[in-house]
Amino acid sequence: MFSLLKSPLLALFVGQALAGVLSERAACSTVSNVKHTFFGYPDNYPPGAGTAYNCGGRNYVAGGTGTYADPLSMASAEGEFSPCEIAYVPYLQKYVRYEDVCDTCTSDFSSGVNHIDIWTGSSTQTGGQDQINCENSLTPPESHTIIRNPASNLQADVTALYDVYSGQCGTSHVYNTFKVSDYCS
Repeated sequence: MFSLLKSPLLALFVGQALAGVLSERAACSTVSNVKHTFFGYPDNYPPGAGTAYNCGGRNYVAGGTGTYADPLSMASAEGEFSPCEIAYVPYLQKYVRYEDVCDTCTSDFSSGVNHIDIWTGSSTQTGGQDQINCENSLTPPESHTIIRNPASNLQADVTALYDVYSGQCGTSHVYNTFKVSDYCS
């Protein structure tokens, strides 16, 4: 009797298909001229830490430290990223994950502008106007490149972008100068 499991032809086909899927997943790419803004508990809509997608077991709650294993929540336009997709932001040296939708990002995207909105602060408490001021200070005047399908071992600065308890803003932890080729060649 002929066994498909022992067929060299089937094994070759399955191996090639699997290799194709893995190589597509591993293909690092860059997106240039991405507008970066920031959001948090006080200016999320509605106010709080709720997200549109349940990613990484967070139960629809924004958060993260910026590592590959614990990326910061990111909002953007629907269709700009796949839900729960991880990207790397060289400007912050942090990983982010698409977990929420941003109205301004959606408006920008429909006009041809790529835009990400990155989570700051606590998922349980607001920093009020001080936090919003910090978000505005973190927002760069120019657009930056982001990395899609990044390696999981890139440098990750885990300094909080905004610490609701101390009021500390992470403006000294932004990286305006970087070479994209260092992240994705």
